[in-house]
Amino acid sequence: MKIRAFVAALLLLACPAVLWAQAYPVKPIRFILPFPPGGGTDILGRVLAQELSKAIGQPVVPENRPGAGGNVGIEYASRQAPDGYTIVICSNTLAISPSLYSKLNYKQSDLALITRVASIPNFMVVHPSVPAKSVKELVALARKHPGKLNFGTGGAGTSNDLAARYFSSESKLDIEIVPHKGVNQATIALLGGQVDVVIVGVATSGPHVKAGKLRPLAVLTPERVAAFPDVLSAGEAGFPWLTVDTWYVMATPAATPREIVGRLNAEFAKILSAPDTRRQFDTLGAVPVSSTPEETARFIQSETERWGEVVRASGARAD
Repeated sequence: MKIRAFVAALLLLACPAVLWAQAYPVKPIRFILPFPPGGGTDILGRVLAQELSKAIGQPVVPENRPGAGGNVGIEYASRQAPDGYTIVICSNTLAISPSLYSKLNYKQSDLALITRVASIPNFMVVHPSVPAKSVKELVALARKHPGKLNFGTGGAGTSNDLAARYFSSESKLDIEIVPHKGVNQATIALLGGQVDVVIVGVATSGPHVKAGKLRPLAVLTPERVAAFPDVLSAGEAGFPWLTVDTWYVMATPAATPREIVGRLNAEFAKILSAPDTRRQFDTLGAVPVSSTPEETARFIQSETERWGEVVRASGARAD
């Protein structure tokens, strides 16, 4: 018996991370949402938080920490204890910011990537008062009235802001860019007629499109989306280079044990394959996407290179 106890003690000392992961989680998890309430990140994040809570049997508490195009929340999450009890949902901001900001208060390497979770197509939408029913008509209108149209965006560092600047630059347009504290705020301004056009995810703009309060000019994807089959794709609209989706990945502080990252990856994989999750995603216009931590890292590297080119081409800077 003494020998068995001694061996058991050695195993406990040799495998603390494995045993920790087996016990994990034993308390609530904080789920950081780097954008304000009501936008696509917030809506999608709360769906995932609810499903993760059901899967692991512990509360998963959403916490909005907006600012700097999503960077405030990401930086905050990266500085928390690496114990698996803080996770953050990151969007394109994670790949855009390294080239957009001359000084960033965190590095991508400060995070352990867990998995991709979703992709949401973007609409280019206008207020119904704008006399343009296609992207080409919008370009013609902007050229006829230089400086008169304005483009609402979710703020510096967001993919819709960069896409707006890239579209304006490549089309040689004189359109005022009006940043907001999130794309939801830009959409509210669009609904109120304070801005003329916004690039925004289907999750946020879809209900307003269906209600006739906003007019879609194109969906910025290679193909049309099933939920809005009458809306032209970017290529069909004559702008194949303007393909912009909003993607989401889950991350946690960098030194989080691999076993815990693996546990979270497995839980999200099950959540994303569940019929109930897919039904909820369908209502948001979101496509579930699952990947290993290694695949997620390669995806972020590729997207960082891609958005770096867009930043340089647009001449955008955030500081």
